[in-house]
Amino acid sequence: MLAFALTAYGPVAFPAPADRAAALADLEHEQTERRAEAVVWIANYGSMDDQPLLLKRLLDESPFVRGFAEQGLWLLWSRSGDPEIDRIMARGVDEMQAARYREAVATFSEVIRRRPDFAEGWNKRATVHFLAGEDRKSLADCEQVVKRNPAHFGALSGFGQIYHRLEQYDKALEYWRRALAVNPNMIGVELNIKRTEELARRKRGRAI
Repeated sequence: MLAFALTAYGPVAFPAPADRAAALADLEHEQTERRAEAVVWIANYGSMDDQPLLLKRLLDESPFVRGFAEQGLWLLWSRSGDPEIDRIMARGVDEMQAARYREAVATFSEVIRRRPDFAEGWNKRATVHFLAGEDRKSLADCEQVVKRNPAHFGALSGFGQIYHRLEQYDKALEYWRRALAVNPNMIGVELNIKRTEELARRKRGRAI
């Protein structure tokens, strides 16, 4: 998907890296297209050990590269390394998108039972709990995500959404700021912070 997206973005001046060594070298290349192609290669063929490489590119001078780095991190996070676990995850995503939340929770719980070290299994179950209005359960699962992957800006942002819904605005702001510290490209989170800062001020004013 990433490779297709990069091709569809427009004419690319350089070919994709031939191998890992070339991709690693191109991550620091002065040409934007070369860095972008390298990000896509790492996202498609790398592992969780490569997460720091893509996190660094979230700070790239090019919004083009930053966008692919964000997509690439989600791709890295989604791969468990076990085809059977990935198949179960895909079923859970389908159930979640169809709003079959009870089934999705059961499916992601099975992923967690089999692979408790796989952060994205916890993250997907946290998402389902949030969609189902089970905020405390969602918070507990988000905690497990960041325990395994402190750089998971999706879970950090999720914390913020939950605490905002609970009207615990200071905590929401804390987690949204943590998410932005990892991934400063989350425009929606920036907007949430601005709106919630005002809500927090009003809440503190009422408490006086």
